Amino acid sequence: MTADAVTDLFEEHRPFLSGVAYRMLGRVADAEDVVQDAWLRWSSAERGDVREPRAFLVRITTRLAVDRLRHLRSRREAYVGPWLPEPVVTRFGAVPDSAEHAVLAESVSLAVLVVLESLSPLERAVFVLREAFGFPYAEIAAALDRSEAAVRQLAGRAKRHVEERKPRYEVDPAVRRDLTERFLAAASGGDLDRMLAILAPDVRLVGDSGGRAKAPRRIVESADKVGRFLLAVGHEIPAGTEVTTMELNGGPALVVSLDGKVDTVFQLDVGGGVIRCVYVIRNPDKLAGIRMG
Repeated sequence: MTADAVTDLFEEHRPFLSGVAYRMLGRVADAEDVVQDAWLRWSSAERGDVREPRAFLVRITTRLAVDRLRHLRSRREAYVGPWLPEPVVTRFGAVPDSAEHAVLAESVSLAVLVVLESLSPLERAVFVLREAFGFPYAEIAAALDRSEAAVRQLAGRAKRHVEERKPRYEVDPAVRRDLTERFLAAASGGDLDRMLAILAPDVRLVGDSGGRAKAPRRIVESADKVGRFLLAVGHEIPAGTEVTTMELNGGPALVVSLDGKVDTVFQLDVGGGVIRCVYVIRNPDKLAGIRMG
């Protein structure tokens, strides 16, 4: 195989590998580092040892992601305030509805990625490969160098854990868009009654600033507290601020930019026709990859 063919084959699989790595790690920079390391392994591999390039690349990427996740756990324990995944621009809304697209959109949602943080690295790897991408147990076992029986056990445990803890995810795009628009109208208009009408009684607000911007360092709970906090934030918006609706992590999000630079992302977890959780991301490191326009 020529050097160009080696490169072309890897680039063909890069988007898929990046998708696996991001769901494993929750941060674009970490996912890119893992994929780059996978490229180095791929480019230096003996071609005679690679019978199935896709399986080889998935195996390398998954193992590198598991190792990196183990390393990152200690860093995240020292993180200032709640830790949320880095938001990424998606295009699921631009493709025809299908069960496959719905699964992929949910697997990259902030709500699900937050729950995946509570899995062990191996459980997370199995869950991502099995639930998000539909890999057979035998392939997952080969990728992780585990028996198929062990992988099935990990998969069952991870799926039960996620199902028990993930919020009731609203898959209807129209409902999510409508609530996002009503949320913006209530917040920008300073209307507490309109805000309370769309918040679940036990709604939570989770802010992620990493200590580098103003945001709650503890989770805010209850409709009254969350509503009043959001309206207070709305009153403090400076001149020159723009709010745009974008699709991030499979659903609509409000992207607040100041002088052309992304300052804050609001994304809503919706279920039962009301807002169950408000995610507020202000850590500039996690917003740098969002491009306006």
